[in-house]
Amino acid sequence: MVEEAQPHMLNVGYGNLVWAARVVAIVSPQSAPMRRLREEAAGRGKLVDATQGRRTRSILITDSDHVILSAVNTETIAARLTGGEES
Repeated sequence: MVEEAQPHMLNVGYGNLVWAARVVAIVSPQSAPMRRLREEAAGRGKLVDATQGRRTRSILITDSDHVILSAVNTETIAARLTGGEES
């Protein structure tokens, strides 16, 4: 009997979850290229704002070309993704 693995969900803050296997990159939002990336994703309808109205502290990029904004620090999300911190 082959057992299917449960999808690992990544907590990106305030009860918002993302399928961890789809995350390609976690980047800081402070540079001009990342601001352009955010604007371009919004124009394509591929921007997901998971900040709950708070300041954006990290941007997640998925393999489906979605851009997810999070109010959680980049290092914290990376630790959650690698299993270093409980989500």
